[in-house]
Amino acid sequence: MTYALLASFLHGKGIADMSGIQAIDLKGFVTKAVQGVFQTMLSMPLELEDPPDLQSVTTGQHIAGTVGFAGAVMGNVSIFVSRQFAREMTAAMLGMTVDDIGSDEEVHDVIGEVCNMVGGDLKSRLCDSGFTCLLSIPSVTFGESFRTESKGWDRHERYGVRNSHHSALMEVYIKAAN
Repeated sequence: MTYALLASFLHGKGIADMSGIQAIDLKGFVTKAVQGVFQTMLSMPLELEDPPDLQSVTTGQHIAGTVGFAGAVMGNVSIFVSRQFAREMTAAMLGMTVDDIGSDEEVHDVIGEVCNMVGGDLKSRLCDSGFTCLLSIPSVTFGESFRTESKGWDRHERYGVRNSHHSALMEVYIKAAN
């Protein structure tokens, strides 16, 4: 088997390389995923916000949902929202008012589920592009004025989205598996 044929075979099996990761339309994948989830599950249309409003989603009380993926590519996708936006998202998903939300546990569950749906859509798009991978379970971090950081990735990108009242930050880290 020639090298070119072997490389083609391995790529077809989802074996990723650095050049393939650079060619992925990560912004398109992530923004379509988050816009689809917000529109379908929350009835909240979102628009791109460039540059992202980092201040509103990383200071004060905020929540971050994260889901990882591993396989031919590895990485994670996170969504950062203010606590107030998270409460509005929860009310929209559960068909209630913000005042009816009983506990932060409901809010954390919704943020985890939204992140899981966005991650699932991203996973599907990566797999369709030849980069097979599996998702982790989502994790939720909450608190005041915190930030997350991850090192050693081939690509790290941030995208801002906004509805009529609030901003959200999408952050993606990705690299080829070794």
